[in-house]
Amino acid sequence: MAGLENVEQPRAQSRTTAARWSPAVEDERAQKALELYGNPAEEEVPLPSLPESAALARRLAQVVVLRWGLSPKMVEDTVLLVSELVGNAVRHTGARTFVLRMRRRRGWIRVEVRDPSRGLPCLMPVQELDVSGRGLFLVDKLSDRWGVDLLPRGKTTWFEMRVADR
Repeated sequence: MAGLENVEQPRAQSRTTAARWSPAVEDERAQKALELYGNPAEEEVPLPSLPESAALARRLAQVVVLRWGLSPKMVEDTVLLVSELVGNAVRHTGARTFVLRMRRRRGWIRVEVRDPSRGLPCLMPVQELDVSGRGLFLVDKLSDRWGVDLLPRGKTTWFEMRVADR
């Protein structure tokens, strides 16, 4: 509606409420994704380079981090950053597939997204009103370290976060 872009429009009353996904709870879809695609904490998990794969990668990361027993905030941040790395792999590489891998060692978790492109991701300056281009900015702000490893055929973009070991 012309001229009403920033005005909230009335919504029809619904008798049902949508189930809201929470990264702090392992749900049925996340368990199903693990069964169908594999566990990225145990092996490299190849995924199709499609926009819907970001949701799939989020679910896989959710299950892994929850099973590692990490805090809800750590789960939420990890899921968000996985989504950003996958989004970059899907949007910018032209690849048919990419690979998700997650590792845990004492005091750290590491998430890797490998794709066949040797094009390097670029951390761009972000303005307050930008609606895109924030992916690596978020990775840079929320992770303890991140980087890119060039491979003979492609690259691995990764981030690491400190975790409290029990």
